Amino acid sequence: MVLAAVILVPILVSLIVLGRPIRQWAGWITVLAMAATLGLALAAARATLAGGEISAAGGWLACDGLGALILVLVAFVGFTAALFSLGYLRQHHAQHQAGDTGGYYPLFNIFVASMLAVPLMANVALLWVALELTTLLSAFLVGFENTPAALEAAWKYALLTTLGAIIALLGVLILYWGTRVAGKEAFTWNELIADAPVMSPTLVWPAFLLILIGFGTKVGLVPMHTWLPDAHSQAPAPICALLSGVETSTALYVILRLFAVLARVPGSEAGPWFLVFGVLSVGVATILLLQVRDYKRMFAFSTVEHMGIILLAVGLGSVDARFAAAYQLTAHALAKSFCFFAAGVAVLVLGEQRIAAVQGLARRAPVAAVPLLAGALAITGMPPSAIFASELLILKAGLARGQYLVVGFLAFFIVLGFAAILRHVTRMSFGTGSGPRWSGGIPHSCLAALAITALPLVILGVFMPAWLGGLLGLAGAAMGR
Repeated sequence: MVLAAVILVPILVSLIVLGRPIRQWAGWITVLAMAATLGLALAAARATLAGGEISAAGGWLACDGLGALILVLVAFVGFTAALFSLGYLRQHHAQHQAGDTGGYYPLFNIFVASMLAVPLMANVALLWVALELTTLLSAFLVGFENTPAALEAAWKYALLTTLGAIIALLGVLILYWGTRVAGKEAFTWNELIADAPVMSPTLVWPAFLLILIGFGTKVGLVPMHTWLPDAHSQAPAPICALLSGVETSTALYVILRLFAVLARVPGSEAGPWFLVFGVLSVGVATILLLQVRDYKRMFAFSTVEHMGIILLAVGLGSVDARFAAAYQLTAHALAKSFCFFAAGVAVLVLGEQRIAAVQGLARRAPVAAVPLLAGALAITGMPPSAIFASELLILKAGLARGQYLVVGFLAFFIVLGFAAILRHVTRMSFGTGSGPRWSGGIPHSCLAALAITALPLVILGVFMPAWLGGLLGLAGAAMGR
């Protein structure tokens, strides 16, 4: 029952807030709905910890450790993004004298519902449908500002990720063919893992590569990443937090699931592919970070880097590495949503996204400079950020596996990315540029969202709650044998 409720709550709320009489309360209703959804997601995670896996709706919905982790992360970022949206939309649209924002919250709720559905779909074909819905629904939010740049970014996002989804669909169909050739009919993740030893590598391998490339487009893996910086720089800040913090992770979820299947197919090994795409994504993203000129695009390129790090960690192939990958997945969702909330505050204060145009922010608007600097430190792995702990575990796991060259490249790019982001943000915060001092205020809901996101981000850098450690262990186990 709880699994169905997780999806149904935001769907019902999206229908409720469509009504014009209730539109003025749509923001607060959405915040309450997201809080309830987070509570349901935590209940599902607790049940998963107790039983290993739970199911509902006659087996059509299922949730194990990895699914529960994604569920909790989507619900948490959904809640904080809804809270941030309250003040951000009101102040941003007042500054730009924009029209009605009533269509925002119905789209917001249904978009979150589509992401929540991804880790709960037991059937692989239905999971593809849910993942494609995340693109179709979020494209309207990417172009919500209705500027030429936003509309172009939304079109590019929808076109490229839909093309990727078509490629992935071909992989899904070949994978289904492989199950039928093996004499099996059920097309769920559990059945695929159970049947993998008798499936033909001749069919499984093409399916894996097509899904890796197809859904890798949505994840933002290099070289399929070109849509991501455009979409994440033009969408409203709370939508950027959802896109970058968790939507990319829901697409990565499918690839990680397939890794566990391929690991059981005789003579097959996906690890080298994960390592190659991981190192390539981290390296290219780091180079792009050096020359970026827009601070929202900067955080977008950081997402490409972090998706590569997670893929690389899983490709290392050890239990410790998969645990570290789940840890990095969690830390990324928290840190990246915080970064885009901080970027949103900076946009409210400055009305400007170009790095060169933002100088001396600490003097002009400390309330914007502090979150931006804190976000930069968190996402680059400065202790006590959770990113520091997760990346340290990944490097340690790589050394334990004897992957010295991979670890060397990863360490080099992490340090280079740290230097690149801090170079940009310190110039923005402490540069010598002139400008009027900010005399306005920041909406309380925006500050609350920043505080709520920062708290677990710092705590997880120094302390791991037992229940979360257990959930990360289950999530890591679901990624491979």
